[in-house]
Amino acid sequence: MPAAPPAPRAPENRVPPAGTPGRVSPVTLILSPRITDSAARLREAARARGLGTVRLETFAVPDGLRARHLHAGPAFADAVAPRLGIGLLEAPADWLARLPREFTGREVRLIPIREAYALRRPVFVKSPNDKSIPALVYADGSRLPGPDAVDPETEVLVSDVTRFTAEYRMHLLDGAVHTASRYAEDGRLSLGPAAAEAVAFAGRLPFSTLPSAIVVDVGVADGRWSVIEANAAWASGTYACDPQRALDVVLRAAAPLDSLADRDRKFLR
Repeated sequence: MPAAPPAPRAPENRVPPAGTPGRVSPVTLILSPRITDSAARLREAARARGLGTVRLETFAVPDGLRARHLHAGPAFADAVAPRLGIGLLEAPADWLARLPREFTGREVRLIPIREAYALRRPVFVKSPNDKSIPALVYADGSRLPGPDAVDPETEVLVSDVTRFTAEYRMHLLDGAVHTASRYAEDGRLSLGPAAAEAVAFAGRLPFSTLPSAIVVDVGVADGRWSVIEANAAWASGTYACDPQRALDVVLRAAAPLDSLADRDRKFLR
């Protein structure tokens, strides 16, 4: 029997700048001006399904543009998603800090950055759900961005400095690992398949505390498995994950507000 023909590949829509008159066709996946390697892979995965995609040239939404999903960084998503009625799912800001120590393997706290300024030891500090505070090891709290640059009440995650010998990305959907990839070894980029132990560890996470579509990074430190962090799937890289299965997670994580399940509404950004 001859093989079935492949699904038609949808071309990328071209949209005029904001304010330009004329009707724009609805699209499935909207992308930001800067196309990362991951965004390019997700775009190809969407096109292979026959789904329309569009890349905007600015953060402005052109008149008449309709889209159901997006993949982009937080700044672009915050500017565009409300205009398009797209709901963005993410983990609660304090999710990592509230995880039992059996999952984190280290102390993690969510505190205002004004409190972090008083720390006088090396710590790892990052913003919970964006990149406003660079995720780095700081020699002490005095090295953090000061009150002239950051609102002192801005919350940050502060944790012990931990050296992960291997790190893995998990795209989770409906409480299960949907696709996974290794992305680093000894702090250096190293793409490859996910270890079975990493997938098994991620499978034990308390999924009731997470949205139905999310990315969680896990790793090995001092011979034990630990959660590194949670990331919004709509803003996460895919590394060596299956792009089609990663796309499944992205389409759920950034979707029309009226399509969200009731259990996911408490996880809206």
